Amino acid sequence: MNKNCFVSWSGGKDSCLALYKAIEQGYTPKKLFTMFSIENDITSAHRLREDIIKAQADAIEIENLLGKALFDDYEKVFISNLKSFKEEGMEYGIFGDIDLEEHKEWEDKVCEKVLMKAVLPLWQRNRKEIVKEFLDLGFKAKIVVVNTTMLPVSFLGKDLSYSLMREIEEVGADVCGENGEYHTIVYDGPIFKHAVELEFGSDIIPIEKKWAKIEVVIK
Repeated sequence: MNKNCFVSWSGGKDSCLALYKAIEQGYTPKKLFTMFSIENDITSAHRLREDIIKAQADAIEIENLLGKALFDDYEKVFISNLKSFKEEGMEYGIFGDIDLEEHKEWEDKVCEKVLMKAVLPLWQRNRKEIVKEFLDLGFKAKIVVVNTTMLPVSFLGKDLSYSLMREIEEVGADVCGENGEYHTIVYDGPIFKHAVELEFGSDIIPIEKKWAKIEVVIK
């Protein structure tokens, strides 16, 4: 049975764990697919540059592909790339969403347009248990973006850990960041052939009205 797939890859913990679980479930990932904003040439949520995404893909040893779109053209560009994946023999798309119904509906819709099936390995699992499994498996990730209305900027640059999970809960934020509290970059773990060597800035960089980030560069 053909279980070739692409993975919607953000560079963060949820897409990474979804990839791991998809492999565990017998899917064969052929591409990591990441959408970039033409306006600022970084990933939309995690604010990562192309070379970072490529370094992750190289470390995992899966080909990566970047889709670039203006904000209003996002869906059109996404579907156009999915058509190419379908022509290459991919029947499934792997997504890291957990319980946001509108995200699942959109993923189902874009995949159905090209006769592919959306697969969400983390769907409706307990948010806290997802983070615990991520850590138990040995994955390593740092927080690189925070929503400053939900999480203090002091969390930027911190490695995701059991103690950090408690700190996140203590400030009243969702431990998984599923409400948009924070975004991560994964740099090592069981599907990585080697760690991604990164350097993290110490300066807090404001983004728009309520977001802040730290700079991430290849060593």
